[in-house]
Amino acid sequence: MTDRREFLRTTGAAAAALAIASAPRRAEAAPRYDDLDRFQSGASKELLLEAINAAKMGGASYADCRIARFQQNFVVTREQQIVNVVDTDTLGCGVRALVDGCWGFAATRTLTRDGVTTAAREAVAIAKANRVARDRAVMLAPTQAYPNASWKSAYTTDPFDVPLEQKVDLLLKSNAEAMKVPNVKFVNSILFFVKQERQFASTEGSVIDQTFIRSWPLFTATAVAPDFSDFQNRQGSEAAPMGRGYEYVVQCDLPGNARKWAEQAAEKLKAKPVEVGKYDLVLAPSNLWLTIHESIGHPTELDRALGYEANYAGTSFIAPPEEKLGKLQYGKPIMNIQGDRSQVGALSTVGYDDDGVQPDEFLIVKEGMFNDYQTTREQAPWLADWYAKQGKPVRSHGCSYADSWGSVAFQRMPNVSLLPSNDNATWDDLIAGVDRGIAIIGDGSFSIDQQRYNAQFGGQVTYEIRNGKVAGMLKDVAYQIRTPDFWNSMDKIGGKATYELGGSFFDGKGQPSQVNAVSHGSPPARFRQVNVINTGRTQ
Repeated sequence: MTDRREFLRTTGAAAAALAIASAPRRAEAAPRYDDLDRFQSGASKELLLEAINAAKMGGASYADCRIARFQQNFVVTREQQIVNVVDTDTLGCGVRALVDGCWGFAATRTLTRDGVTTAAREAVAIAKANRVARDRAVMLAPTQAYPNASWKSAYTTDPFDVPLEQKVDLLLKSNAEAMKVPNVKFVNSILFFVKQERQFASTEGSVIDQTFIRSWPLFTATAVAPDFSDFQNRQGSEAAPMGRGYEYVVQCDLPGNARKWAEQAAEKLKAKPVEVGKYDLVLAPSNLWLTIHESIGHPTELDRALGYEANYAGTSFIAPPEEKLGKLQYGKPIMNIQGDRSQVGALSTVGYDDDGVQPDEFLIVKEGMFNDYQTTREQAPWLADWYAKQGKPVRSHGCSYADSWGSVAFQRMPNVSLLPSNDNATWDDLIAGVDRGIAIIGDGSFSIDQQRYNAQFGGQVTYEIRNGKVAGMLKDVAYQIRTPDFWNSMDKIGGKATYELGGSFFDGKGQPSQVNAVSHGSPPARFRQVNVINTGRTQ
């Protein structure tokens, strides 16, 4: 007969195995030791050259190859329990080939000369087969070759070197602090880490080696009313995901902030429901990043604007390009939106994109006017006429990305950020200029139409502003926008000292769907007479 202890041990192990199996991961098995040894020693770079040579010999006018290792680690807790610990590790090779203006792509986990050259020949064959469906020949914008380049993201402590016990201890301490707050009944906390080691080579002479680390500490406290009539959450949105290492997690000080976040969740139970109407809004960077992402980041993707994402991710109100570039008044002259992959610690920051391009910084919105789209080497020639009128060379902005060695690279969002003002305006300065308004901190639920034109956004904590001062907490707040109207209502933004990064680990696009990590920086900003609704009303 099985005793109780043995039953709990065996069923607990089964539950853990089930949880790990259901966690988001790819189906590939862990890398083979001999492949991993070759990769870590640098010997796999010879395979890169074998692959692109095989594609060229097969008839490709251009080819590139990526051999990469992708690792994930996440630790999940609630209250004083470890809910899940998951590690994924995958290594493989992807080859792109351009033949007669058509792309072909193939991938393999077999990291041998025969394995990668077979994949290269398959990519060429697929490109040739795609000729029958070609609508226009692919032309690539020129780029410099980087024959011996390397780059590493901004981290000092590799989270994959940090013991599991240390990660768990941090989370459970945070949970314990939050549980000390009256009416807080549930706490969830997670640490999520990504490491990507990428090697790239192209027939144009580039050989590039890059390492990315990304870290995301998540925290949510839930307060429940004594009579169970209400519950309110507070997520630690200010601990945003970043392209940094474990040192960033320590810097976020989850144990030190957990009690404050929990107290705010409990305070929301007693907060006054918002009255619907028009208010002046002061939005913190922890809220504004998501509005930037949805209402500026997505509609300025060139493939979306031209209809290539319509079936899945939608289209854009910023189309066609010839009617919008330099003509659409996105906001007031104080508004400058920068696209880049260079901000230190940002999620989309890289040394070189998956086309082998060293990305530049460019103004998507310049002094309130729509100024440029996000592009790749394939897309930049689509705007050749506009570049010619501007007296500029056709150049990719370096926005090509694939989320795995087994995924084809295509246009993905760079860091898209609202630049701060040149004055020293602070959060308090923005609030001081409001007679009747609402201040919003943290991102919440949102919805937006498929053209990124009509939307609504919530927040984590919201405060009433009366006569230039914060008057008390509100709840059930969401603001509605029409994108150009909203950004044209912005009349003041914070200075450089108020600039912060927010972002997303999981921005979806494409079919088959891929995820991209992207940051959006901003100072706090003030918007006049924005429509606010009450999300708690049932009628």
